[in-house]
Amino acid sequence: MKLLILGLNYAPEPVGIGPYTTGLAEEMASRGHQVEVVAGKPYYPQWRPYAGQPKGRTDTVENGVNVTRVPHYVPATPNGSRRLLHHASFALSASAPMMAAARQNPDLVLAIAPSLMSVPIAARAAGRAHAPLWVHIQDFEVEAAFATNLVKGGGPVERCARAVEHRILQSAARVSTISPQMCAKLIEKGVPPERIYELRNWSNATFAPNDTHGAAYRQEWGIGDRKVALYSGNIANKQGIEIVIEAAQLLRHRSDLVFVICGEGPNRIRLAQMAEGLANVQLHDLQPAERMGDLLSLASLHLLPQIPGAADLVLPSKLTNMLQSGRPVIATADPGTGLYAEVDGCGRLAAPGDAQALADAIISLIDDEAARLELGQAALVRARERWGRKSILDSLESAIQELVRGRSTGA
Repeated sequence: MKLLILGLNYAPEPVGIGPYTTGLAEEMASRGHQVEVVAGKPYYPQWRPYAGQPKGRTDTVENGVNVTRVPHYVPATPNGSRRLLHHASFALSASAPMMAAARQNPDLVLAIAPSLMSVPIAARAAGRAHAPLWVHIQDFEVEAAFATNLVKGGGPVERCARAVEHRILQSAARVSTISPQMCAKLIEKGVPPERIYELRNWSNATFAPNDTHGAAYRQEWGIGDRKVALYSGNIANKQGIEIVIEAAQLLRHRSDLVFVICGEGPNRIRLAQMAEGLANVQLHDLQPAERMGDLLSLASLHLLPQIPGAADLVLPSKLTNMLQSGRPVIATADPGTGLYAEVDGCGRLAAPGDAQALADAIISLIDDEAARLELGQAALVRARERWGRKSILDSLESAIQELVRGRSTGA
């Protein structure tokens, strides 16, 4: 098949959506399909252009994938209006290469959201190629924008945004997303169930921890033999990671415990200000992928905070590798949400926004090694059963082939 993919985030971005769009494209190319990707210039999670990147459009072949990268606006402090400009600039830059790629008659056009604003460009390309449009939702960015107060809700802006989202979703032959609860939300948004497909983010087996217990990091960062509550990833509004600092304040008397936060993002400065004076908190930059196994081995447990109301708008991609690490996860999520369902049985759950509940959950595992080991093993089993890359992409390939065959035969 010929596949045309439009996605803002792509390699070499190490976290977030980029690794999954890259992995999907490269896996399909390795299976003999012709894959073309139109992506943005790398900027995430630092929210600044990567050093050494050419300023204009670039065309390369990477691991069998034809990759076109287009320039776009990257706000240093991404508030609501600047994010809109960020996404609009990508859509505008991507338009010409997408239309050119459409002339090669792809069998399917796949658009990754975010950025939802670029999906109409993918729809135009699909129309020109007479190919089906598949939209993959990594998170519900419209609802997330209002839930995190990036955009003020309740007025004409929200009504317009939801109307545009509805129209975009209705334009797709298939709409996929990453959890059962998010699939249910697509039904709430009016997408017919027969058009919905669950496409999970997979765990990265190369991030498997080793048996050093993070010895190199323990020496490098002066951690010694203390237990480690680890958070690694983006530091932005949806995470609500401030609750981790609040829990650290409540547990500052525990000399056997240190909170390690590795990440970058728009809320990093504020987080550092909150942590000032806390000897049990360490902030570090996001660590390179080749050291991820060592970093995951450092953890006694993983922390996965999320603000109230966001649990079914996005299922954090970092969860997959937390489970793969064989360490228990402590998440802030309410019963009935997708995040709660994924962590229940292989970690602990605390109410969103409740720092004391989070602190209590942390201590319940720090003081119980047997429970940590049992839940960590359960996490590893869950990663293998639910988040295996090969089985996820095998199923996706079959679903795409079925859709393409159905379109060609008029079914």
